[in-house]
Amino acid sequence: MKNFLLLFAIASIAAWGQQPARPEFEVATIRPSAPSPEATVTAGARIDGAQVRWVSLTLKNFIATAYRMKPYQISGPDWIFSDRFDIAATIPAGVSTTQMPEMLQRLIEDRFQLKMHREKKDFPVYALEIAKGGLKMQPNPSDPDAAKADANTPASTNINGSAQGIAIDFGRGSSYTFANNRFEARKLTMPNVVRALELYTDRPVVDMTGLTGTYDFTLEVTAEDYQAMLIRAAVSAGVTLPPQALRLLDGASIPSLFDSVQKIGLKLDARKAPLDTIVVDDARKTPTDN
Repeated sequence: MKNFLLLFAIASIAAWGQQPARPEFEVATIRPSAPSPEATVTAGARIDGAQVRWVSLTLKNFIATAYRMKPYQISGPDWIFSDRFDIAATIPAGVSTTQMPEMLQRLIEDRFQLKMHREKKDFPVYALEIAKGGLKMQPNPSDPDAAKADANTPASTNINGSAQGIAIDFGRGSSYTFANNRFEARKLTMPNVVRALELYTDRPVVDMTGLTGTYDFTLEVTAEDYQAMLIRAAVSAGVTLPPQALRLLDGASIPSLFDSVQKIGLKLDARKAPLDTIVVDDARKTPTDN
Protein backbone atom coordinates (compact mmCIF):
# COMPACT_ATOMS: atom_id res chain seq x y z
CA MET A 1 0.00 0.00 0.00
CA LYS A 2 1.47 2.97 -1.12
CA ASN A 3 0.95 6.20 -0.80
CA PHE A 4 3.44 7.07 1.74
CA LEU A 5 4.09 8.97 3.64
CA LEU A 6 6.79 11.63 4.38
CA LEU A 7 6.11 15.16 2.96
CA PHE A 8 8.81 17.83 3.43
CA ALA A 9 9.03 21.63 3.17
CA ILE A 10 10.39 23.16 -0.05
CA ALA A 11 14.09 23.95 0.20
CA SER A 12 14.93 27.66 0.32
CA ILE A 13 16.09 29.44 -2.82
CA ALA A 14 19.56 30.97 -2.70
CA ALA A 15 20.28 34.64 -3.33
CA TRP A 16 20.31 35.72 -6.99
CA GLY A 17 17.31 33.40 -7.52
CA GLN A 18 19.33 30.23 -8.14
CA GLN A 19 18.81 26.86 -6.47
CA PRO A 20 21.81 25.82 -4.36
CA ALA A 21 23.56 22.54 -5.11
CA ARG A 22 21.49 19.63 -3.86
CA PRO A 23 22.86 18.04 -0.70
CA GLU A 24 23.58 14.33 -0.61
CA PHE A 25 23.55 11.61 2.00
CA GLU A 26 26.82 11.00 3.78
CA VAL A 27 26.44 7.23 3.41
CA ALA A 28 23.59 5.30 1.77
CA THR A 29 22.82 1.68 0.93
CA ILE A 30 20.08 0.32 -1.36
CA ARG A 31 19.18 -3.34 -1.16
CA PRO A 32 16.31 -5.49 -2.48
CA SER A 33 13.66 -5.95 0.19
CA ALA A 34 13.17 -9.31 1.84
CA PRO A 35 9.99 -11.01 0.56
CA SER A 36 6.87 -10.37 2.67
CA PRO A 37 4.59 -13.25 3.68
CA GLU A 38 2.10 -14.12 0.97
CA ALA A 39 -0.73 -11.58 0.48
CA THR A 40 0.73 -9.11 3.00
CA VAL A 41 2.61 -5.84 2.75
CA THR A 42 4.75 -4.27 5.47
CA ALA A 43 6.37 -0.99 4.51
CA GLY A 44 7.38 2.28 6.06
CA ALA A 45 9.83 5.09 6.60
CA ARG A 46 11.59 6.35 9.70
CA ILE A 47 13.81 9.32 10.47
CA ASP A 48 15.69 9.17 13.76
CA GLY A 49 18.25 11.89 14.26
CA ALA A 50 20.81 11.58 11.47
CA GLN A 51 19.54 8.16 10.36
CA VAL A 52 16.80 7.58 7.81
CA ARG A 53 15.45 4.23 6.69
CA TRP A 54 12.83 3.28 4.10
CA VAL A 55 11.60 -0.32 4.09
CA SER A 56 9.94 -2.27 1.26
CA LEU A 57 9.09 0.60 -1.09
CA THR A 58 9.06 0.61 -4.88
CA LEU A 59 11.09 2.95 -7.07
CA LYS A 60 7.78 4.66 -7.89
CA ASN A 61 7.36 5.46 -4.17
CA PHE A 62 10.90 6.80 -3.89
CA ILE A 63 10.43 9.03 -6.95
CA ALA A 64 7.15 10.34 -5.55
CA THR A 65 8.80 11.18 -2.21
CA ALA A 66 11.89 12.71 -3.82
CA TYR A 67 9.96 14.99 -6.18
CA ARG A 68 7.05 15.73 -3.82
CA MET A 69 4.45 13.99 -5.94
CA LYS A 70 1.97 11.20 -5.37
CA PRO A 71 2.56 7.68 -6.70
CA TYR A 72 -0.22 7.91 -9.28
CA GLN A 73 1.65 10.85 -10.86
CA ILE A 74 4.57 8.52 -11.72
CA SER A 75 4.59 6.28 -14.81
CA GLY A 76 7.24 4.07 -16.36
CA PRO A 77 8.34 0.43 -16.78
CA ASP A 78 6.21 -2.14 -14.95
CA TRP A 79 9.00 -3.13 -12.54
CA ILE A 80 9.15 0.32 -10.89
CA PHE A 81 5.67 -0.45 -9.55
CA SER A 82 6.49 -3.91 -8.20
CA ASP A 83 10.17 -4.39 -7.25
CA ARG A 84 10.78 -3.29 -3.66
CA PHE A 85 13.91 -1.85 -2.05
CA ASP A 86 15.21 -0.86 1.38
CA ILE A 87 17.27 2.31 1.74
CA ALA A 88 19.36 3.17 4.80
CA ALA A 89 21.13 6.53 4.80
CA THR A 90 22.98 8.98 7.04
CA ILE A 91 22.21 12.70 6.89
CA PRO A 92 25.36 14.88 6.96
CA ALA A 93 25.96 17.07 10.00
CA GLY A 94 24.38 20.48 9.61
CA VAL A 95 21.94 19.41 6.88
CA SER A 96 18.25 19.70 7.77
CA THR A 97 15.82 16.85 7.14
CA THR A 98 13.72 19.39 5.21
CA GLN A 99 16.23 18.71 2.41
CA MET A 100 15.51 14.98 2.45
CA PRO A 101 13.76 15.03 -0.96
CA GLU A 102 16.79 16.65 -2.61
CA MET A 103 19.13 14.09 -1.02
CA LEU A 104 16.85 11.27 -2.18
CA GLN A 105 16.75 12.76 -5.68
CA ARG A 106 20.54 12.61 -5.98
CA LEU A 107 20.65 9.10 -4.57
CA ILE A 108 18.08 7.49 -6.86
CA GLU A 109 19.23 9.40 -9.94
CA ASP A 110 22.78 8.15 -9.33
CA ARG A 111 22.17 4.56 -8.21
CA PHE A 112 19.27 3.77 -10.56
CA GLN A 113 20.69 5.88 -13.44
CA LEU A 114 17.26 7.47 -13.61
CA LYS A 115 16.17 9.14 -16.87
CA MET A 116 12.79 10.86 -16.91
CA HIS A 117 10.76 13.80 -18.14
CA ARG A 118 7.73 15.76 -16.92
CA GLU A 119 4.29 16.06 -18.48
CA LYS A 120 0.94 17.53 -17.48
CA LYS A 121 -2.05 15.21 -17.86
CA ASP A 122 -5.76 15.36 -17.17
CA PHE A 123 -6.76 12.84 -14.52
CA PRO A 124 -10.19 11.68 -13.42
CA VAL A 125 -10.15 12.58 -9.72
CA TYR A 126 -12.38 12.82 -6.69
CA ALA A 127 -12.39 16.29 -5.18
CA LEU A 128 -12.72 16.02 -1.39
CA GLU A 129 -14.92 18.94 -0.33
CA ILE A 130 -17.05 20.07 2.60
CA ALA A 131 -20.63 18.94 2.01
CA LYS A 132 -23.50 21.43 1.69
CA GLY A 133 -24.75 20.68 5.18
CA GLY A 134 -21.39 21.63 6.68
CA LEU A 135 -18.72 19.66 8.50
CA LYS A 136 -20.11 17.15 11.02
CA MET A 137 -16.88 16.52 12.96
CA GLN A 138 -14.86 18.71 15.29
CA PRO A 139 -11.10 19.27 15.01
CA ASN A 140 -8.96 17.90 17.82
CA PRO A 141 -7.60 20.41 20.35
CA SER A 142 -4.32 21.90 19.21
CA ASP A 143 -1.27 19.96 20.39
CA PRO A 144 0.92 22.19 22.61
CA ASP A 145 3.94 20.05 21.75
CA ALA A 146 3.44 20.39 17.98
CA ALA A 147 5.07 23.81 17.90
CA LYS A 148 8.16 22.35 19.57
CA ALA A 149 8.51 19.61 16.97
CA ASP A 150 10.76 20.40 14.05
CA ALA A 151 12.17 18.58 11.08
CA ASN A 152 14.78 16.85 13.25
CA THR A 153 12.19 15.25 15.55
CA PRO A 154 12.07 11.48 14.94
CA ALA A 155 9.05 10.53 12.84
CA SER A 156 7.88 7.33 11.25
CA THR A 157 5.23 5.94 8.99
CA ASN A 158 4.48 2.23 9.25
CA ILE A 159 2.08 0.30 7.06
CA ASN A 160 0.79 -3.20 7.67
CA GLY A 161 -1.79 -4.89 5.49
CA SER A 162 -3.27 -8.32 4.94
CA ALA A 163 -6.59 -9.98 4.17
CA GLN A 164 -7.60 -9.19 7.77
CA GLY A 165 -7.29 -5.44 7.31
CA ILE A 166 -4.92 -2.51 7.08
CA ALA A 167 -3.24 -0.36 9.74
CA ILE A 168 -1.19 2.77 9.07
CA ASP A 169 0.68 4.66 11.78
CA PHE A 170 1.83 8.10 10.66
CA GLY A 171 3.59 8.79 13.96
CA ARG A 172 2.91 11.30 16.76
CA GLY A 173 -0.52 9.85 17.49
CA SER A 174 -1.82 10.00 13.90
CA SER A 175 -3.09 6.65 12.57
CA TYR A 176 -5.96 4.69 11.14
CA THR A 177 -7.16 1.11 10.94
CA PHE A 178 -9.41 -0.44 8.33
CA ALA A 179 -10.82 -3.76 9.48
CA ASN A 180 -14.15 -5.46 10.12
CA ASN A 181 -16.02 -3.12 7.76
CA ARG A 182 -14.85 -0.01 9.65
CA PHE A 183 -12.38 2.77 8.93
CA GLU A 184 -11.30 4.33 12.24
CA ALA A 185 -9.13 7.45 12.12
CA ARG A 186 -7.21 9.18 14.89
CA LYS A 187 -5.67 12.64 14.51
CA LEU A 188 -5.67 12.56 10.73
CA THR A 189 -4.88 15.71 8.75
CA MET A 190 -6.77 16.22 5.50
CA PRO A 191 -3.66 15.34 3.43
CA ASN A 192 -3.50 12.02 5.28
CA VAL A 193 -7.26 11.51 4.85
CA VAL A 194 -6.69 11.93 1.10
CA ARG A 195 -3.81 9.44 1.10
CA ALA A 196 -5.96 6.97 2.98
CA LEU A 197 -9.01 7.28 0.72
CA GLU A 198 -6.89 6.95 -2.43
CA LEU A 199 -5.95 3.42 -1.45
CA TYR A 200 -9.56 2.28 -1.72
CA THR A 201 -11.08 4.34 -4.53
CA ASP A 202 -10.74 3.99 -8.29
CA ARG A 203 -9.16 7.43 -8.88
CA PRO A 204 -6.90 9.98 -7.14
CA VAL A 205 -8.37 12.19 -4.41
CA VAL A 206 -7.60 15.93 -4.28
CA ASP A 207 -8.06 17.86 -1.03
CA MET A 208 -10.23 20.93 -1.63
CA THR A 209 -11.57 21.31 1.93
CA GLY A 210 -9.19 23.99 3.18
CA LEU A 211 -9.21 22.25 6.59
CA THR A 212 -5.97 22.47 8.58
CA GLY A 213 -6.72 20.61 11.82
CA THR A 214 -6.60 16.93 12.77
CA TYR A 215 -9.72 14.81 13.10
CA ASP A 216 -11.01 11.60 14.66
CA PHE A 217 -13.80 9.85 12.78
CA THR A 218 -15.26 6.48 11.82
CA LEU A 219 -16.56 5.36 8.43
CA GLU A 220 -18.80 2.30 8.19
CA VAL A 221 -18.97 0.30 4.95
CA THR A 222 -20.86 -2.76 3.83
CA ALA A 223 -19.19 -6.17 3.83
CA GLU A 224 -19.28 -6.22 0.01
CA ASP A 225 -17.64 -2.79 -0.29
CA TYR A 226 -15.11 -3.67 2.42
CA GLN A 227 -13.96 -6.67 0.39
CA ALA A 228 -13.66 -4.61 -2.80
CA MET A 229 -11.73 -1.87 -0.96
CA LEU A 230 -9.23 -4.37 0.48
CA ILE A 231 -8.67 -5.86 -2.98
CA ARG A 232 -8.12 -2.41 -4.48
CA ALA A 233 -5.62 -1.55 -1.74
CA ALA A 234 -3.77 -4.82 -2.33
CA VAL A 235 -3.54 -4.11 -6.06
CA SER A 236 -2.18 -0.63 -5.30
CA ALA A 237 0.42 -2.22 -3.02
CA GLY A 238 1.63 -4.58 -5.73
CA VAL A 239 0.24 -7.76 -4.16
CA THR A 240 -0.36 -10.49 -6.75
CA LEU A 241 -3.97 -11.66 -6.55
CA PRO A 242 -5.79 -14.47 -8.37
CA PRO A 243 -8.05 -13.52 -11.32
CA GLN A 244 -11.21 -14.40 -9.39
CA ALA A 245 -10.33 -11.80 -6.76
CA LEU A 246 -9.60 -9.13 -9.38
CA ARG A 247 -12.96 -9.79 -11.05
CA LEU A 248 -14.65 -8.55 -7.87
CA LEU A 249 -13.43 -5.06 -8.78
CA ASP A 250 -15.37 -5.07 -12.07
CA GLY A 251 -18.02 -2.38 -11.65
CA ALA A 252 -17.26 -1.98 -7.93
CA SER A 253 -18.52 1.49 -6.93
CA ILE A 254 -18.26 1.21 -3.09
CA PRO A 255 -21.36 3.42 -2.46
CA SER A 256 -21.28 2.85 1.30
CA LEU A 257 -17.90 4.61 1.54
CA PHE A 258 -19.29 7.69 -0.23
CA ASP A 259 -22.34 7.63 2.06
CA SER A 260 -20.16 7.42 5.18
CA VAL A 261 -17.99 10.31 4.00
CA GLN A 262 -21.19 12.38 3.61
CA LYS A 263 -22.18 11.57 7.19
CA ILE A 264 -19.08 13.31 8.55
CA GLY A 265 -19.82 16.40 6.46
CA LEU A 266 -17.52 15.76 3.50
CA LYS A 267 -18.15 14.63 -0.07
CA LEU A 268 -16.20 13.03 -2.91
CA ASP A 269 -17.07 14.76 -6.19
CA ALA A 270 -16.00 13.09 -9.45
CA ARG A 271 -14.35 15.44 -11.96
CA LYS A 272 -11.23 15.89 -14.10
CA ALA A 273 -8.17 17.95 -13.16
CA PRO A 274 -4.77 18.63 -14.81
CA LEU A 275 -1.90 17.28 -12.72
CA ASP A 276 1.88 17.27 -13.17
CA THR A 277 3.41 13.84 -13.85
CA ILE A 278 6.84 12.27 -14.12
CA VAL A 279 7.47 9.70 -16.87
CA VAL A 280 10.42 7.36 -16.27
CA ASP A 281 12.12 6.79 -19.61
CA ASP A 282 14.89 4.52 -18.35
CA ALA A 283 16.29 3.20 -15.07
CA ARG A 284 18.55 0.37 -13.87
CA LYS A 285 16.56 -2.50 -12.47
CA THR A 286 19.54 -3.30 -10.24
CA PRO A 287 20.99 -0.18 -8.59
CA THR A 288 24.72 0.39 -8.78
CA ASP A 289 26.92 -0.76 -5.90
CA ASN A 290 26.58 0.95 -2.55
